Amino acid sequence: MDGAPVSTSPAPPRRRVTLGRLVRWLFKALLWFVGLSVLWVAIYRFVPPPVTVTMLTNALDGRGISKDWMPLARIDPNMARAAIGAEDSRFCYHHGFDFTAIQKAMAHNEDSKRIRGGSTISQQTAKNVFLWQGRSYVRKGLEAWFTVLIEAIWGKHRIMEMYLNVAETGIGTYGVNAGSMRYFHHDASHMSATEAARIAAILPLPKVRGAVAPVGYVRRYGNRIAARIATVRSGGYDSCLR
Repeated sequence: MDGAPVSTSPAPPRRRVTLGRLVRWLFKALLWFVGLSVLWVAIYRFVPPPVTVTMLTNALDGRGISKDWMPLARIDPNMARAAIGAEDSRFCYHHGFDFTAIQKAMAHNEDSKRIRGGSTISQQTAKNVFLWQGRSYVRKGLEAWFTVLIEAIWGKHRIMEMYLNVAETGIGTYGVNAGSMRYFHHDASHMSATEAARIAAILPLPKVRGAVAPVGYVRRYGNRIAARIATVRSGGYDSCLR
């Protein structure tokens, strides 16, 4: 019977996913992640982030995005001192993680209904700029990685600059400059100790705390922060920013 010759060569063997091949794939993926994350952080060393995951998430909920970047050199020093006094007194002395504060927070949370965080300003900045809100081991692991990177690539001055420009200061409001305009009707270049302390007091819960005519806990907390500003200055706790 005439026709095309029938091939008798064996079919090519199917490639099996072996353990060695899987390890190589994972290693390549890890290299890509490391390289891209380092590049991402390096770019933000010089360029303000156009948007963050938190901003986009809130915008999808109809809250909008109000922000106005201001260099740290123009932001009133009271604001950085208030942030240090409220959030991270050892900001200038640690390398991204304050293990003493973490241990104190863990001990406090065992006996109190009010949860206290042990995150540094560096950790909060890594989360706010590169990641999403919420609690999970994956996010905390990524937060630690980006904290190491920004400490190594940015330095303290850029970390504080980024923190004060990206942190949520109200519903749909980001950064202390936009927050100052919202609450006090002037920019953040000239802030009193009381104004800076009030914004610092609302940073942990900006959606439910207000900086204008605060009452109760927010008012008391703001007064404590205002008193700490002078201590931060006289004690040199902001020395890495001068």
